[in-house]
Amino acid sequence: MAPKKARSRRLRSLKVTDAFRTFVLDQLDGLGDVVARAMFGGVGLYCRGVFFGIIASDVLYLKVDDTNRRDYERAKMGPFTPYPDRSGTMEYFAVPIEILEQPSDLAEWARKAVDVAKRGERRAKR
Repeated sequence: MAPKKARSRRLRSLKVTDAFRTFVLDQLDGLGDVVARAMFGGVGLYCRGVFFGIIASDVLYLKVDDTNRRDYERAKMGPFTPYPDRSGTMEYFAVPIEILEQPSDLAEWARKAVDVAKRGERRAKR
């Protein structure tokens, strides 16, 4: 009988290049007041103190719920999964390259993500 393969609980590398971080922040300029903070090797994105996005492994992920998840699913984009061998996902989905490359479209998607994050904060405070 072969030994069971040990499951890794290690976080995959979330390293973000400076060039991609700068590109995303430039593209989000229309959203206004976006702050990037280092987070577990990746980058957390905040708009006026609201955590709405993640940059990990040079991919931008935005916060989703039932109001905007379908946009990502239609584009065949997947969720952020920092632990590849664990079931379940976080409520952040990868942004399609077509959206990322158009600042006005990205600002619209990011505004929806900020709204989702604000609703989540209100629910958590109850």
